[in-house]
Amino acid sequence: MNPGQIIRKLRQEKGMTLSALAKTTNLDPGNLSRIERGELNINFTLLERLSVSFNVSPSVFFDKNFVVNKPIDFIQSFRQSAKFINQFNSKTFVIGIGGEIINDEQFNSIAHDINLMHSMNINIILVYGVRPQIDKKLKDKNISSKLIRNLRVTKKEILKEIIEVNGTLKTKIESVLSSGFLDSPLLKNNIKVSSGNFITARPIGVIDGTDMEFTGQIRKIDSEAIFNKLTNKEIVVISPLGYSPIGDVFNLSYEQTAAHIARSVKAEKLIYYVNSSGILNIHGELIPELTFNKAKRLIEHIENPKNAPFISYNDFNILKSSLYAINNKIEKVHLINRNIDGSIIEEIFTDKGSGTILTEYSLENIRSAKESDINQIRNIISPLEKKGILADRVIKDIGPFYVIEHDHNIIGTVALYKYSDLLEMACFAIHDKYQNLGYGKKLLKFCEKKALELNIKKLFILTTQSEHWFIENNFQQTDKKFMPNARKKIYTAERNSKYFIKRL
Repeated sequence: MNPGQIIRKLRQEKGMTLSALAKTTNLDPGNLSRIERGELNINFTLLERLSVSFNVSPSVFFDKNFVVNKPIDFIQSFRQSAKFINQFNSKTFVIGIGGEIINDEQFNSIAHDINLMHSMNINIILVYGVRPQIDKKLKDKNISSKLIRNLRVTKKEILKEIIEVNGTLKTKIESVLSSGFLDSPLLKNNIKVSSGNFITARPIGVIDGTDMEFTGQIRKIDSEAIFNKLTNKEIVVISPLGYSPIGDVFNLSYEQTAAHIARSVKAEKLIYYVNSSGILNIHGELIPELTFNKAKRLIEHIENPKNAPFISYNDFNILKSSLYAINNKIEKVHLINRNIDGSIIEEIFTDKGSGTILTEYSLENIRSAKESDINQIRNIISPLEKKGILADRVIKDIGPFYVIEHDHNIIGTVALYKYSDLLEMACFAIHDKYQNLGYGKKLLKFCEKKALELNIKKLFILTTQSEHWFIENNFQQTDKKFMPNARKKIYTAERNSKYFIKRL
């Protein structure tokens, strides 16, 4: 077992939830979940904290049979990324970053990733926020300000400070983006970064009885000017400031600014860096995908976002702006963890991703399998056959098979066979990269629906190593003598599979 698997085993033995363990170790639940899945490396400091939480020696986390990943893993990952590199050639990404990223000195690594994508001929528009820097400046000068619905009331004396802070941060961002990193693909290239007066704004007016003064909302975006910069192979940096035709300056929300710009330039993707691995559920587990309607219900459910356990108050604005973008024909909005180095590369250039993706409609689809799917189905079930989890089988008839797709990739399969008043779920499998993300339960619900459509009230499955998962999903082990006679005739006694039934 690897360290992540050992951590999960110890946590489950002690009856701890992800959230409970995360609290004792001062770790984000989403990151802890990724560590358990082997997607995130673990340092010795965290091992010490985990040792205290579990009351064990740090040596427990290192199984002598654990093998370090070989270079072939990188080669395979690079090969898999090729389709994305080709897919996003000449496409436009709008990226939104909060001022916290600059304060916490995370921007250097993010700038490296931005330059890397720029070198792949991806058009980059970067929109930045300045709230923490403004908060500090106002505090240092003893200037009070207040927020209404998480928007700052911008008085005239505050506006002056905001303009100054925006200019300082813009200069710093442009400087870092223009610098060559020692291991950057653009070290010897002259990286061009530009900005401009692209946004026309007007006062937002009165909110909850308060005049927001110089807090603004966007009227128009000069997308043609932005396209001219992108055509010239420039990375475009945009501050959250808007200008009126009569010369007034308005303080804008960077989250809303990024969403409006994405709409104006018809961006392929809108990407926000957030404080966790995306949107988390109430158990602290990552929600990898949210449709527009689900996200809308989530916002409506959160009456007071400060008390929401699955999204920070700062990130709540991002969720609302993401909905605006989806509602205005941006196909995909990505929320990724600012605390994980390279999270944007993992999110964009791998099938699995690293954060939460918001779309208008679900990326998942369960359908009948086709002859052309056989090789992909074999790729999913072959490793499980070698481990003895699934029985070896030759797919002679594709008819009973169904597949679950994610973003047009087959990630799971099941074959359904009818026996009088029972329906067998055979060859039930989810690709190992997509396990523990809820896809198994979705495939199970599909099977239950199919059974009910056939007026069948009982599902059954034969399993050798996955009994706990099926018990958790309300299956009950039953004596094999109750197995349908037709199924008994092809039952392989040597495998000694256990027989489980679920009554619907």
